[in-house]
Amino acid sequence: MSTVLDRQLGELGERFSAVELRRLPSGTTLVIVPVVPLPLGWSQERTSVRFLVPPAYPFAALDCFWADVDLRLANGATPQNAQVPNPIPETYDHGLWFSWHLASPWDANRDTLSSWVNTILDRLAQPL
Repeated sequence: MSTVLDRQLGELGERFSAVELRRLPSGTTLVIVPVVPLPLGWSQERTSVRFLVPPAYPFAALDCFWADVDLRLANGATPQNAQVPNPIPETYDHGLWFSWHLASPWDANRDTLSSWVNTILDRLAQPL
């Protein structure tokens, strides 16, 4: 792994105590944040979050994420911009896939794993 990725994974581990990672055959890294608290409006109090870090990171943008496969809105509906069950590439895992993207272009000098998780948390703060 690159020094940048190692450093940013360490920073993410400081924010979330039990960050896990898996190296996949393509060189992609699957990052798992196992306990993410959720606000009212979701069917669960917490979820795990998973996202892929491409081999060309930090120059390649992060995009999309997965939550627990059984996560739904409190009323039982599937959230907007989400699809279930959706396979996580190169794994046997499935999750609730969120087609979620940055509002502005990825900038390797500004954006980090932590800023991407902030984007994910912003989406999960809006149970719709």
